[in-house]
Amino acid sequence: MRSRPTLIALGAVALIALVVVGVLQTRSSDRATGAAPKALSLAEVSKPIGAAPPALAALHDRVNELSRGGTKAFDAQLRALRGHPVVVNLWASWCDPCRYELPFLQRAAVDRGAQVAFLGINVTDERNAAKRFAAQYPMPYPSFEDPRGNLAGRYGARGLPATAFYDAAGKLVIVHQGVFPTQQMFLGALERYARQ
Repeated sequence: MRSRPTLIALGAVALIALVVVGVLQTRSSDRATGAAPKALSLAEVSKPIGAAPPALAALHDRVNELSRGGTKAFDAQLRALRGHPVVVNLWASWCDPCRYELPFLQRAAVDRGAQVAFLGINVTDERNAAKRFAAQYPMPYPSFEDPRGNLAGRYGARGLPATAFYDAAGKLVIVHQGVFPTQQMFLGALERYARQ
């Protein structure tokens, strides 16, 4: 059993961590100025993506899916996508900057889904809240639940959103911390980091 001072110290550390995440989100939100981009509809993100390799076509068949299985399921999916660049976006329903940024990912995944794999990670979210968010911002790719933040910790996410870029060999190239303020900035990172 832990002593009272130890429990108080642990509570203080947890409170500080929450404050830091809130400050980081506020800073990210401040950079995303202007009106939020319009999200695509489920019908728009579900359109066929054209001549895609089997692994990417199979991924597109799982539009807006919220998958259980955590780290194991996510790692298996990453392995199945070797040979293709992969973009992984970490999001949550409680993350306002995620709402702003998601239309950028929607459009890129619809336009580039035959060449680049896209995946989502739903971080420390309540399942029903995540489903409501996904109904409002449907994703042209599946997301994996990360209820304890294990995957977010692996990427060193210091708040949400965060976006990881893998090359076709399966090597993690970079993790972008925070929101992309414009579609052009996201597409620039996609060109730079998600390479064949």
